[in-house]
Amino acid sequence: MGGVFPFSLLLACVALLASLASAVSALGTGGKRGPLFKRSMFVLLGVAGVAAVGAGLAALASPQAALGELPLGLPWLAWRLRLDALAGFFLLVIGLVVAAVAIYGPGYVRDFEHGQDPLPVLGLFTGLFVTGMLLVVLADDAFLFMVAWELMSLSSYFLVAFQHEQAANRRAAFLYLLMAHVGALSILLGYGVLAGFGEGFAFDAMRAAPLSPGWASVAFGLAFVGFGMKAGLVPMHVWLPEAHPAAPSHVSAMMSGVMLKVAVYGFVRFVFDLLGELQWQWGVAILVAGSASALMGVLYALMQHDLKRLLAYHSVENIGIIFIGLGLGVIFLATGHPAIGVLGLVAALYHTLNHALFKSLLFLGAGAILHAANERDLERMGGLLRRMPWTGLFFLVGCISISALPPFNGFVSEWLTFQTALQAWMLDGGVLRSLIPITAAMLALTGALAAACFVKVYGVAFLGQARSRRVRRARPTPLGMRAAQAALALLCLLAGVFPTTVLLWLDAVPAQLLGQGLSQATARGWLWLTPVAPEVASYSAPVVVAALVLVGWLAAVVLRRHDGGEVRRCDPWDCGFGQVLPSPRMQYTATAFSQPIRRVFGPIFRIEERIERREEGMRYQLLVLDRAWGWLYAPVERWIHAVARRVTRLQSGNIRVYLAWSLGTLVVLLWVIS
Repeated sequence: MGGVFPFSLLLACVALLASLASAVSALGTGGKRGPLFKRSMFVLLGVAGVAAVGAGLAALASPQAALGELPLGLPWLAWRLRLDALAGFFLLVIGLVVAAVAIYGPGYVRDFEHGQDPLPVLGLFTGLFVTGMLLVVLADDAFLFMVAWELMSLSSYFLVAFQHEQAANRRAAFLYLLMAHVGALSILLGYGVLAGFGEGFAFDAMRAAPLSPGWASVAFGLAFVGFGMKAGLVPMHVWLPEAHPAAPSHVSAMMSGVMLKVAVYGFVRFVFDLLGELQWQWGVAILVAGSASALMGVLYALMQHDLKRLLAYHSVENIGIIFIGLGLGVIFLATGHPAIGVLGLVAALYHTLNHALFKSLLFLGAGAILHAANERDLERMGGLLRRMPWTGLFFLVGCISISALPPFNGFVSEWLTFQTALQAWMLDGGVLRSLIPITAAMLALTGALAAACFVKVYGVAFLGQARSRRVRRARPTPLGMRAAQAALALLCLLAGVFPTTVLLWLDAVPAQLLGQGLSQATARGWLWLTPVAPEVASYSAPVVVAALVLVGWLAAVVLRRHDGGEVRRCDPWDCGFGQVLPSPRMQYTATAFSQPIRRVFGPIFRIEERIERREEGMRYQLLVLDRAWGWLYAPVERWIHAVARRVTRLQSGNIRVYLAWSLGTLVVLLWVIS
């Protein structure tokens, strides 16, 4: 290491070394001392998470960026590290989720110890995956950034393909790897534009690059495609609902909760830090893509029965909400309204943190159900709250949080996004003043549909009667798995009840990045959040909590007095069947719950419905497909297959054909050289 590293950067390097050590120790889990190496693998992963949290908090508290250099890389291009407030915030996000996964992992991977899927491979690539994400955030030059980006992508490919004996997992892994490399190529070209004008790969040189508006727009477009593909923006999202369900659940939590946020980090770093002067047209593009992703993501999530696939589509939705905030920030900053632009950026960062917490919680909850009942299909669940009460409680917290209901964290960040959009009257252009309210309406519709979706999920999965034998035999998960979910659920509550405290830490990011903070939001102290001004809008989460507790207590007192303190027992509602005993087949299904929304938004989906007549009765089959695949990717797939079939004609097996091609190639090369 070159020079003396600041304390925050030293903690970040500890996180890097611990994650690498976790990957190495995983190789010993297949030997005689497998249990010892398994414990050390997750202990080291926990150390990496805690160190990343410490480094992130130290960077947010520091007024200046910490710089360092590693004697690695090319002889003339050492690896440069930079830990400023923006990188520190994303280190904090990574560390929180990784620490929770380290607690959750030992109980979850117990099923892999004696199965056909090798545990050393899972641990090795998990450690490398975390290392890659940490390095991306710390990189201060394009060379190290791309090396770390590829490490993150390749290691996560092996995690998606971990259970490769299933054809669907192999297909999902290949699709993910293909789109990851297409996105990486686009990012590389974007950095190439900046490096060409800045005459260097270092980010400092790129910041000083004299870009014309045209070349800046080219670089923005390349970065938008590259980072948007990795983040899962519509229509570049098709890999996400395939890859996330295929990976083990604790890996899915990191991919959805953290890896997508690393893509958000790269985009924020590129656009808000390296590109220089912002253009409002960029904000419009971001805003439109974010709105489409939010709405389409939640609509497709409503149609899903596979719990992990449903959660993956909700990642598309929440990434869209994050990009709505970023788009608003770019528009207001570019049009000369820095205070509102900062509010949009902070709302996006707040939702980045919130989504990392509640989406990781939900994926860990889905993993707990899979571990206990070996089931992912909502239509076969039911009654899990009685069998897994703690998982049911923590999953409920995640459902409320992702539905943006107070007093949990999802409400605050979406409310801040709405407050940003409501300031559209400040803008001069009629197009912008019309577009932003439409975006706000789409965001409101997205929130309502998300709440409906998770009413379906929780009601079908945890309430009612079990619909299958495996679910009836489900038992509570190990203590470590419950503890990880409890920690994330508690963080969801704290981030929602004390938003001003979160904003005080977040304020360092725009202060360093843009030279302006968000002091107005916390001007009234910890009790009241006033993002624009007290007379415009205010929110007090502690007051909401106190009111909810008071209303709940009063309701309990009234009900107790009304019933005389006795519990009245009666038969459950039998749907009008009289003396017929209620059975699981009488319950409302996930398909029935989403049927009205499927009819209203039918043209958006590609729906295939079939009714089969069998000896035992009628069977109804429903398949809802993503139109983006048929419109964009299927034609490209057919074209590539057609080209490949023509290319295979070269392999005719005739030696004269091979000699003719060799002669022709030689003639062309001689002509080019001469």
